[in-house]
Amino acid sequence: MASAAPFDPAALRQDFPILQQSVNGAPLVYLDNAATTQKPEVVIQAIANYYRRDNANVHRGAHTLSDRATVAFEAARETVARFINSPRSNQVIWTRGATEAINLVAYSWGHTHLRAGDRILVSYLEHHSNIVPWQLAAAATGAEVVPIPITEAGDIDLQALTGLLDERVKLVAVNHVSNALGTINPVAEISRLAHAAGAKVLVDGAQAIAHMPVDVQSIGCDFYVFSGHKLFGPTGMGVLWGQEALLDTMPPFLGGGEMIETVSFSGSTWNALPFKFEAGTPNIAGAIGMAAAIDYLAGIDIAAAAAHECSLLQQSIDLAGDIDGLRRIGNPAQTVGIFSFVLEGVHPSDLGMLLDEQGIAVRTGHHCTQPLMAHYQVPGTVRASYSLYNTADDVERLFAGIHKAKRLFG
Repeated sequence: MASAAPFDPAALRQDFPILQQSVNGAPLVYLDNAATTQKPEVVIQAIANYYRRDNANVHRGAHTLSDRATVAFEAARETVARFINSPRSNQVIWTRGATEAINLVAYSWGHTHLRAGDRILVSYLEHHSNIVPWQLAAAATGAEVVPIPITEAGDIDLQALTGLLDERVKLVAVNHVSNALGTINPVAEISRLAHAAGAKVLVDGAQAIAHMPVDVQSIGCDFYVFSGHKLFGPTGMGVLWGQEALLDTMPPFLGGGEMIETVSFSGSTWNALPFKFEAGTPNIAGAIGMAAAIDYLAGIDIAAAAAHECSLLQQSIDLAGDIDGLRRIGNPAQTVGIFSFVLEGVHPSDLGMLLDEQGIAVRTGHHCTQPLMAHYQVPGTVRASYSLYNTADDVERLFAGIHKAKRLFG
């Protein structure tokens, strides 16, 4: 593999067509990357080329277009497997996103393995998609969802977690990176602690996958999930990675074509991994687009990109010190480039609208983390989330917009 080119965010911006526009009369400043990242031209072209040249269903066709589509589709699975250091590609299950992947595990593994009195530990940092599926599984099986406390800074309290781990705990579900605060969780240590207590571990990697190398073997988790659209790939595409022995014990999540081996009215049998969990026509273009995004990232120095994003966060923290009434929410020990804050006297939604009028896109609200917002006793925050194509000028524009809002509401 060729070495990555020197990291240059201004040059990288040219790879993303959407960033070359003005919004409300001002050049676009896109700071909502934790919600979804923008797509480079190579990803857009990969998807378009599939539809222009190879559009056909996979695995079942007896013609050239189907053969080409199948080769590209399964090559994408191999690309993902290498990207996360999976021992085998059949451990990579295509889903519609991280949310569906978690629901798959909660339903298929949860309904099979959970019993009344069992516990599922879920941290206060979690997105609703890593809380609600476990509540549904608990309601169906008699298990209990127990929250893992966090520190005031926004880190998982490992001492509290250790105290919760006993023979009742069957699964620990945590995110790799918090979408609301940017906290980088010590998922390898959490996996070690959970396994020592006999529990399985699911890691929600949706926010981590675009910011750092992910090695599922080093992490040591049992399940790892992520979405393509937060990895510079298309929406509607995600991955569930699981330990092969565990996936083998789990019944199908959905029934239909592709996931079967035989069907008769006396009963059906299931296909091998990964196809057992991939009923129906898959998102072929989505898989191809995700692989193109991963190939694009292979040409970027990810460590340099992460350092750059953290420098933008530090710039934000420094500039925030000059604004009375601005309070950053959370101060985790390790973090990606997410700046979540409130401004005294200004509702987050009002500030978001004022920033949008200046061409600055941020996220406002509870960020699908209502338990976390309740922990900090705020209804929501304004969240600026940085990516590899953001620049120091973007941060300056953001804070100029905040100063303007403060004057208007002052």
